[in-house]
Amino acid sequence: MMRAGPSTPLGLLLAQFGPDVIVTDADTLAGVSVDHRKLYQGKALALALPRSTEEVAKLLALCNSLRLPIVPQGGNTGYCAAATPDETGTQLVLSLRRMQRIRRVEPANYSLVAEAGCILRAVQQAAEAAERFFPLSLGSEGSCTIGGNLSTNAGGVNVLRYGMIRELVLGLEVVLPDGRVLSNLSALRKDNTGYDLRQLFVGAEGTLGVITAASLKLFPLPRVSATALVAVPTVECAITLLERLRVGSADQISSFELLPRSALQLVLRHLPGTRLPLDDSSPWYVLCEITSTDVHDPVQQRLERVLGHTLETGLASDAVVAQNDRERHEFWFLRENIPEAQRRHGPSIKHDVSIPIDRLAEFIAIATDWLHANVPEGLIVCYGHLGDGNLHFNLSAHDALSADTGKSLLARELEIKRVMHDLVQRFDGSFSAEHGIGRHKVTELEHYAAPLELELMRSIKRSFDPNGIMNPGKVLRSAN
Repeated sequence: MMRAGPSTPLGLLLAQFGPDVIVTDADTLAGVSVDHRKLYQGKALALALPRSTEEVAKLLALCNSLRLPIVPQGGNTGYCAAATPDETGTQLVLSLRRMQRIRRVEPANYSLVAEAGCILRAVQQAAEAAERFFPLSLGSEGSCTIGGNLSTNAGGVNVLRYGMIRELVLGLEVVLPDGRVLSNLSALRKDNTGYDLRQLFVGAEGTLGVITAASLKLFPLPRVSATALVAVPTVECAITLLERLRVGSADQISSFELLPRSALQLVLRHLPGTRLPLDDSSPWYVLCEITSTDVHDPVQQRLERVLGHTLETGLASDAVVAQNDRERHEFWFLRENIPEAQRRHGPSIKHDVSIPIDRLAEFIAIATDWLHANVPEGLIVCYGHLGDGNLHFNLSAHDALSADTGKSLLARELEIKRVMHDLVQRFDGSFSAEHGIGRHKVTELEHYAAPLELELMRSIKRSFDPNGIMNPGKVLRSAN
């Protein structure tokens, strides 16, 4: 660790902010120096815990003058190591966990302002208390933060109806690398006064500045829902079901998730007490949900009517509709615990891709054929948000009890990723749908982005952060 003498960066930080804000405890630093998936083990100089936007501004101004690198960290639930310091021991991790205020809720304007350290679930609850709905929903919503959600342009299970968080943000408060504060927490829906600067920070992964608060868009609170688990023989059938359900539900679908048998079998195997309420022989399943703000809306009858026709025509082999909240939660538990089941099963290779929906079935077929032929040790776990074309096309080891099998799979990760991402490129897709770039996919961005795109990104980075202190090595390897 860097020494904390009075003239060192750490010493100057401690002198100005004190040990309550600048934490150097070894156990605490170890906890913030490893990424969520434990792929990267860094070494933080210290952990900064400011209490206010003003304190963040003073902190960044000092770090900028010292050329001290800063790594913003939210709930540390990301998959691409965007919030992990490097191994040099010279980077300051910045957490806004003390900034958790809901500054205001404006029901008539369908908006609220939350500080960046707010846990996503707390924002959902604040909206619900005002009989409003904040639709961002993720498996990690009990620990991820709004600042992290914004910095990675989080997606989740409701994108089909409500969009990514980029579409849910109305205004931002951001501290720039030199300590100046860009404050625009307006809740206006229409504002054409120049460039839309807020969108530069959404998805920038803390490389341009630090988001300290956000004005977020709310919606009417859903009063009724209908949720079904459907067994389908093919991906093509799932896509046809999506089309029919959008029309048959008056486009009230909130979620439409594709689940393979392999993923559900892992959940049943590794999470005690889980059950599949359908026959387990189908190769594919769909978890779909429609919602309405009208308590008298017959959403369940609409869903059952579409599913009945789907069963009659052979597009589905079986279906079950949740009859109460307990059954609904059981259905969603299966979906939300696929990542945990994969983790318990052993090593895995993860792909977060998006493909045009009308080409998804062809992509899955070609990718599956190649993996079966070339990676026999891999168990394909392809699941995700079919409604918006986002697949988590993952590989786990077939034999989870064999350490050698897992090592063999991981040893081929770069080769497998290149083939998969080349195929994504062929299908006009994206190799990063909702998990971002971070440190893990920097080389992929350099490989696939057009030279002009990279040039413009680096120009923006230099303009906002000329000293290169904001999350260096993430998204862009260099701005030069």
